[in-house]
Amino acid sequence: MIGVTTSVILDKRIQKKDSTYAVKLRVTHNRIQKYYPINVSLTIDEWDKVHAEKPRKTYKDHLLYFNEVELKARTIIKDIHPFTFAAFEKKFNEAPRSTIDVFSAFQTYIETLLKDGRVSTAESYKCALNSLKKCQEAKNRKKLNFWDVTPDWLKDYEKWMIASDKSRTTIGIYLRSLRTILNNAIANGHLDRDSYPFGKRKYQIPASNNKKKALTIEQIGQLVKYVPENKYEARARDLWLFSYLANGVNVKDIARLKYSSISNNKIHFYRSKTERTTKHDLKEITVVILPEIENIIDKWGVKPIEADSYIFGFIDKEDTPEQELVKVKSATKSINKFMARIGQKLELPFKPTTYFARHSFATVLKRSGAPIEFIKESLGHKDLKTTEHYLDSFDDDFKESFQKKLLNF
Repeated sequence: MIGVTTSVILDKRIQKKDSTYAVKLRVTHNRIQKYYPINVSLTIDEWDKVHAEKPRKTYKDHLLYFNEVELKARTIIKDIHPFTFAAFEKKFNEAPRSTIDVFSAFQTYIETLLKDGRVSTAESYKCALNSLKKCQEAKNRKKLNFWDVTPDWLKDYEKWMIASDKSRTTIGIYLRSLRTILNNAIANGHLDRDSYPFGKRKYQIPASNNKKKALTIEQIGQLVKYVPENKYEARARDLWLFSYLANGVNVKDIARLKYSSISNNKIHFYRSKTERTTKHDLKEITVVILPEIENIIDKWGVKPIEADSYIFGFIDKEDTPEQELVKVKSATKSINKFMARIGQKLELPFKPTTYFARHSFATVLKRSGAPIEFIKESLGHKDLKTTEHYLDSFDDDFKESFQKKLLNF
């Protein structure tokens, strides 16, 4: 692209009968200029309104289109070595005006996720898409072009989300989804890498303020000793303990466990979360079957025992990904409902949901002196930094217990 410049100009050399002039793309190379019409004609006054500080409605649409044309031209020029006007004209005339924007790219990606059976991830992207649309609607805009997403736009979106009482965690989730869409746009040639708005000295996605909670070993002991009032409490408590004892396995992975996952007194499985995102070097998680785990399987496992049967019967072999997601959500909701009741009776500091079973597993291990490498392997993390970040929050009582040791003269 060195030695080649582009700009969209109002060609005032020939005035039309309606007092307008053609808007053209001007390409300059070695002091030679060539002009390419882009099917827009404006008066001088209209041209000035397009380039006003804050163009509105049609004028803003024109400006966005002009930016899109110039971006397309620069993308084509980058691929021509050495540059010639003939080669440029051929590609420029062949390439139709792009109709792909952020929202349509989101929808295409969501459809791909659904085809791959990644229903839960698709739902997360749908939430992000709906949020972005609402933000644009608040600005009286129906479309969001790739080049609209600037560091300033992202800052405004973050402020809008905060004003809407959304947490930093939610903001981070939605913006990471948007970041993926923009990365795909660059890979597909819809966005210039120079226009990428994320990164140092640009915009950085806010870190989560979601403080992870974990039960102490004494509180877990209370759960173990608790006498359930009915079978629903008993099942919820046992499945929570299964998650805690089985390396903090989440409900979706519990649902997918089959009797064939068991061999040599161990449970072997891969996290569904990483099966598709980490195709290379998948980390198999191995859980030693303690007597407590064995008792839970014996008590609640589906009978008769068949290798290809799901152990706990949350889902069926014939379920579609959508049906599986609904059943896993239903199971999670049921466990959390009765665990909340148990937690209230035991006067625990917070509702012991299935989410906290995983963090309790990791935190109890760390407090017991287990090597972080072992915790990393048990959780199925690929990177040690992920484990370190996962364990970087401790409750105030734990911090205070160590600070008091400063006075143990």
